[in-house]
Amino acid sequence: MKKIMLLGSGELGKEFVIAVKRLGQYVVAVDSYNDAPAQQVADEREIINMLDGNELDRVVAKHKPDIIVPEIEAIRTERFYDYEKQGIKVVPSARAANFTMNRKAIRDLAAKELGLKTAKYEYANSLEELISAVKVVGMPCVVKPLMSSSGKGQSVIKTEGDIQKAWDYAQSGKRGDHTEIIAEAFVKFNSEITLLTVTQKNGNTLFCPPIGHRQERGDYQESWQPAEIDPAHLKEAQTMADKVTKALTGEGLWGVEFFLADDGVYFSELSPRPHDTGMVTLAGTQNFSEFELHARAVLGLPIPEITLERVGASAVILADKEGTLPSYTGIENAMNNKLSDIRVFGKPVTRPYRRMAVALTYDKVGSNVDAVKQRAIEIAGMVKVESK
Repeated sequence: MKKIMLLGSGELGKEFVIAVKRLGQYVVAVDSYNDAPAQQVADEREIINMLDGNELDRVVAKHKPDIIVPEIEAIRTERFYDYEKQGIKVVPSARAANFTMNRKAIRDLAAKELGLKTAKYEYANSLEELISAVKVVGMPCVVKPLMSSSGKGQSVIKTEGDIQKAWDYAQSGKRGDHTEIIAEAFVKFNSEITLLTVTQKNGNTLFCPPIGHRQERGDYQESWQPAEIDPAHLKEAQTMADKVTKALTGEGLWGVEFFLADDGVYFSELSPRPHDTGMVTLAGTQNFSEFELHARAVLGLPIPEITLERVGASAVILADKEGTLPSYTGIENAMNNKLSDIRVFGKPVTRPYRRMAVALTYDKVGSNVDAVKQRAIEIAGMVKVESK
């Protein structure tokens, strides 16, 4: 049995904890607030500000974990190098965590070092620098904080009048103390996919069937698997994912995002952990969900193959106001639908657009994916989040 410290305890972490508990592991779930989803199923919990390096050092020294698994961006990741020197395994590696928690590091690695095709981009550390950056990349362009998650702080600049608003919104949505932002040219893409990629300690790099997704406010609303993609484009995306994960090193599941355009595949972003769009795998679309794959890879257990077992879709269920003690109406009606399921995350606090649950639908391989996706949207719409 290994002792795993999970840094960040949201809904993705919760499913990961369930997966490793089924494999007999011990988990300490850490987050900035009490009763976060993963803490509800873990063996122990800690509530700290993970951007406080001293606090991070304290809980690591207290629990002496064998493995540290980051789930969010807002962590003082430079401490991970010291933890590795102490003999603690960091997932996928200290190098990967440090690069991917910061959009600047991962984008420069992909575009400049590995030569992957990306959107044209510039960085800015002030409003004046953003004005200059927009002149270089052109309009429309997308502005994102270098550290953020779930689309927070992300917006599109279409006119000069949007620049100030984009800067202010990026600063309000950033994670941690990094004020720098990235402005990237708008790629005229036809669709976007997540390619879940698994690197193994003693095995080949494996790829899940591609996942399509739709976003609003920079956050995913629906995902479906498999996504329609030209075989040549899929091969191109797999080659890119293989290159970037090898460069970052380590074992685990990675969510690698791509734009599919008329002129080929563009690398977009990468997360060194289960991806929110990958919640569709909870619908049994694969022989192992993304969380089970991550658990096996983290523990060094073999994954002989990944196979498509069903087509499936997920659709998020959002809160619409700030509140506490959430409750859910319409679940009985939602669950009256065949080939479907609902997962409630157990978050104790609501706020506008916060993901609180997800609807899952599926059908046999070869079924119409669009029809399965539409059913997920309809089922999600049956459930309402109430709070006090």
